[in-house]
Amino acid sequence: YIAAKGSITLDGVSLTVNAVEGPQFEVNIVPHTLTHTSLDAWQPGRRVNIEVDVLARYLERLMGRDAGGVDLDLLAEHGFVNR
Repeated sequence: YIAAKGSITLDGVSLTVNAVEGPQFEVNIVPHTLTHTSLDAWQPGRRVNIEVDVLARYLERLMGRDAGGVDLDLLAEHGFVNR
C-alpha cells in the first residue's frame, strides 16, 4: 500500500510519494539525493527493494471512516502527527 504524500523507501533511500495512480507512484529526487546515494546508477528495469509507510495506510483508513471522534487535530494534540 502506497499513500500519496506518504513515505517510501527505495533501496534504503527514503523519499516522499508525490502521486499514486493504480499500481504506479511518483517521487521527486533532488540533485543532492541523486548524487549522494546509489540512485544515480539505476537503469530501467532494475529490481529495487521497496519498503512502504505502514502508518500512512492505517491513518488513511482511520480518516476514511467514522473514527469515533478521532481527527487530525486530536492526533496532533497527542503528538501523532505534525500540523
